[in-house]
Amino acid sequence: MARIKDRLAKDGTKRFTAEIRLKGYPVQSATFKRKTDASKWIQDTESAIREGRHFKTVEAKKHTLADLVDRYIKDVLPTKPKQQVVQKQQLEWWRDKLGVYVLADITPALLVECRDELLAGQTIRNTQRSPATVVRYMAALSHAFTIAVNEWQWVDDSPMRKVKKPVESRGRDRFLDDIERAKLLAACKESKNKMLYLCVVLSISTGMRQGELMTLKWQDVDLKNGVAILHETKNGEKRRVLISGHALELLRDYAKVQRIDTTLLFPSPTKPQQPIELKKSWLRALQISGIENFKWHDLRHCAASYLAMNGASATEIAAFTGHKSLAMVARYTHIADKHLDDVVTSMNHKIFGGVA
Repeated sequence: MARIKDRLAKDGTKRFTAEIRLKGYPVQSATFKRKTDASKWIQDTESAIREGRHFKTVEAKKHTLADLVDRYIKDVLPTKPKQQVVQKQQLEWWRDKLGVYVLADITPALLVECRDELLAGQTIRNTQRSPATVVRYMAALSHAFTIAVNEWQWVDDSPMRKVKKPVESRGRDRFLDDIERAKLLAACKESKNKMLYLCVVLSISTGMRQGELMTLKWQDVDLKNGVAILHETKNGEKRRVLISGHALELLRDYAKVQRIDTTLLFPSPTKPQQPIELKKSWLRALQISGIENFKWHDLRHCAASYLAMNGASATEIAAFTGHKSLAMVARYTHIADKHLDDVVTSMNHKIFGGVA
């Protein structure tokens, strides 16, 4: 049922108030200067209500982006403890830029401007913000909009769907050749930090991230069967890690003198409840071995690369590293191809001579 009531405004002109009453829905009303506008509003609004479009539009005009961010930080972020600190900072950046806008006015064009501003900006370390970092900022806001669409019904669709993400770099694939690896391991073995060599060997042997290795606890390591269970991984899922060969021998010897005041495998000498700090020892070992352009995380690349060069498939490498997507391990197939090319070239040189 709909009706239009007319009344006189304070300035003596007529006003027309349109009112819609539909069973099962709250009363809707709006005031216009012209009766024809009131009639059109009734027609459009009744149609939108019956098609389920009206109330989403109302919510989108009622809530600002600041409301969206604040509710997401309060209700959703606590369920994501690993990403809570970083995503809070990312969402607060969006709130500072667009918080005053109602959700109905957040357009893809507006978001593109912010995306480009992020790309042109600098990090707190005064370095150029990378495309990968900008993608993370966009992902944080995109998920907030997804929640607003599916659960809160504040908006009908996410404007982020129409915003193109920056192209991320292919990622590092730096790994050590046989000579470099021997030099680095020798330098680590001679280090004053007696845990460095074992940690590097474990990283190369198992492909564990530094954070996974440093938070490893004795109760999660089965020395008899050579297995470790990682509870805190980057993708949030538990992962089984095989420890074998030289790495297992070293770990079994190391376990004979484990500390009783901590559950960590590699605790700090002075703060046993915290992991040891290896940075200085690590950088010193790199300097002594003469290895450049190499980071601790590249040890993980070494592990995956060596697997590829020994015939492991992309699926097997993904299971080893804990990656959910095969796209993340595609880079290692190229390394395997190059390794095969070198092997074939070497074979031909040995048999037929000529240039290797």
